[in-house]
Amino acid sequence: MTKTVIQFIALFLALLVLQLVCNKIVLFNVAMPVVFIYLIMRLPVNLHGGWVLTIAFFTGLIMDIFNNTPGMNSLACTIMAAARRPVFNLFVSRENDMSIPIPSVDSMGVGDYFKYMATLTTLYCLLIFLIQAFTLHNFLLTLARIVGSSALSIIIIFGLDTLVSTRREKRL
Repeated sequence: MTKTVIQFIALFLALLVLQLVCNKIVLFNVAMPVVFIYLIMRLPVNLHGGWVLTIAFFTGLIMDIFNNTPGMNSLACTIMAAARRPVFNLFVSRENDMSIPIPSVDSMGVGDYFKYMATLTTLYCLLIFLIQAFTLHNFLLTLARIVGSSALSIIIIFGLDTLVSTRREKRL
């Protein structure tokens, strides 16, 4: 158990540094990669919902502190964490067969994991950019930011998962 906690703390610190670097990258003034949400997606499925929401809130709060966005990331991360379990159950029905209940390419398979990760990433990008805009005045720009950031983040998170995942995880 402590080995898993230490791994998640190390992953959090690495994602924090990576996100601070990615905050400087904005493609075509539209797409910005969001990689820190990978931590929330990677939390064990059998982790109690209260812990998941708490971890997501504090992860978002730390990003709010570094990005000077008052509560926007906290709100989006908390809503994404609340939707994580239903989204997982939508794509994977064999949860009781899992020996290591950590969602990844190795444990879920490429197709199911991609759908799970893409849904949560798109949900986060939808929430954060609608909260930032808080208006429908410039709807096409907001939509372009949602689509562009989602696509860029999905590619980076999918690649990141192949680096982080271990081959010892049991396939569902």
